[in-house]
Amino acid sequence: MLQEKPQELQKKDFIEIEFTARVKDGEIFDSNIKEDLEKINSNLEAKPFKFCLGEGMFLKGIDDFLIGKESNKEYSIELSPEKAFGKRNPRFIQMIPMKIFIQQKINPIPGVMFNFDGRIAKVLTVSGGRVMIDFNNPIAGKNVIYNLNVLRKIDDLNEKIKALNEFLFKRDFKFEVKDKKIIMDVEKTLISFVEIFKDKFKDIFGLELEIKEIPENTEKSDKSS
Repeated sequence: MLQEKPQELQKKDFIEIEFTARVKDGEIFDSNIKEDLEKINSNLEAKPFKFCLGEGMFLKGIDDFLIGKESNKEYSIELSPEKAFGKRNPRFIQMIPMKIFIQQKINPIPGVMFNFDGRIAKVLTVSGGRVMIDFNNPIAGKNVIYNLNVLRKIDDLNEKIKALNEFLFKRDFKFEVKDKKIIMDVEKTLISFVEIFKDKFKDIFGLELEIKEIPENTEKSDKSS
């Protein structure tokens, strides 16, 4: 009996994966698997990641690797800094006056990571009234290894749309697919933000995104009733 040839993954396919990433010859720095998250003391929820291939939802090096591969398989891939988190940039190492930290009530201890105006930074040295800060990604300049388990290819359209909503908006908007449109319920304050991605929905799904305004307190009243 002839066996059906496994289907290769293509750009714009939605897949569900489990993964663990580690620095080559080093420690884990990212994962969505419970056991590995515990090793790095992460409070992130352990759940499979759903994303669309080739759409910038994961590292480009991972996207490029998975296109043409099969689902329901495990893979291991090593990425150079150029294909992972980039090379270290000397310009991202800056000297900042100590008074800035005093104003923000931050004690700059060498090795400590903190959020500096939305950018993750690491304290390198503290000398007198000056603090040397590194704004490079902590994994920049390093080869990394990703162990990937491609659990499945997602075929259900509603599940794909829900996955994209979660990635783009971190929200579970109500929606329906009707007359070649995705009709999505969105609160007024979020409409202008969601509209930015109309072309993205059209490109991935070939469907127009129609936004239907809903009252701000709909979710709250539903929960209280």
